[in-house]
Amino acid sequence: MPTIYEVAKQARVSTATVSRILNQQSAGSPSTRRRVMQAVERLSYTPNSTAANLRTLRTGKLLITVPDIANPFFSLILQGIEDAAQQAGYAVLVGDTQDDKRREERYGQMLKRKEADGLIAFGDRLPAEAAALVRALAPRCAPVVKGACRLNPRLPIPSVHIDNVKAAHQATDHLFRLGHRRIGIVTGPPEHPLTKDRLRGATMRARQDGADRDMVVVHGDYSIDSGVQAGDMLLAVRRRPTAIFCFNDEMALGVIESARNKGIDVPRDLSVVGFDDIRFAQHNHPALTTIAQPMREIGEGTVRLLLKILSSRDGTTPASITLPHKLIVRGSTGPVRTRRGTV
Repeated sequence: MPTIYEVAKQARVSTATVSRILNQQSAGSPSTRRRVMQAVERLSYTPNSTAANLRTLRTGKLLITVPDIANPFFSLILQGIEDAAQQAGYAVLVGDTQDDKRREERYGQMLKRKEADGLIAFGDRLPAEAAALVRALAPRCAPVVKGACRLNPRLPIPSVHIDNVKAAHQATDHLFRLGHRRIGIVTGPPEHPLTKDRLRGATMRARQDGADRDMVVVHGDYSIDSGVQAGDMLLAVRRRPTAIFCFNDEMALGVIESARNKGIDVPRDLSVVGFDDIRFAQHNHPALTTIAQPMREIGEGTVRLLLKILSSRDGTTPASITLPHKLIVRGSTGPVRTRRGTV
């Protein structure tokens, strides 16, 4: 393997000059840069990235953790992360934690051992090692960014998200405008920040019509199976809901499957609203009414925030980013039916 010393010898410059030119193309005079690059090409020299990383204390890698890589919600987010990272010269390491604390801690250890320059975490919590790093560096900002939701406001962790309270309020308002009052809610795990924000938005809207006591809340885990189970529960009661709002699209698809198994027509007998607008939502039958999140933009935004932290000299925490959402009305929602028809 050719070395930097051989390149320097052929180009008749010092090794320091070779290093500067390879790391900053504008360094040196045009003739010097030309001689160095010609020597590099002739010798097929490849810079030792490991040695460079040791000098700069940077790995050139970003660590991404997701609670369930099989969830289609994360596919476009990861595409956005990959594109933004590649443009900035970073590689991406993706960890599927499967919502398991032990797995999360293994990835937190990677950040502690400096095997990655920063962490972008999805899910409802941070690995303990990452949280400890955040606290240890405070008030300076640690290289940690939260994606899709906010965590404890006492931790200086910037995030990229939508306004989940406002989005859930809008989804519930859509159902009330269609005449529904008995509305079922299928949430995520009760301790999850997204669950709390979205439930607050839905409850606020129901309270405006004095219908918050008519809401029936069932907890799921964001999977299709939990949506089926929630649908079975909500549709088995004597005064069943005329509409169900699910806190993600997969659970909404599960509710529609449960209704179909019981001979309940969607949307004639039951309206269903989801959340996220995953790629399958518009291809379901009926197509799913849902809150669309800008998933690719969330991914790109988390990378930009993390790069701001890594390049910051004063350690200031960059402001979190709230992106716009949109209610997409499709065929799974319709006016409430009365005994004589619809209203």
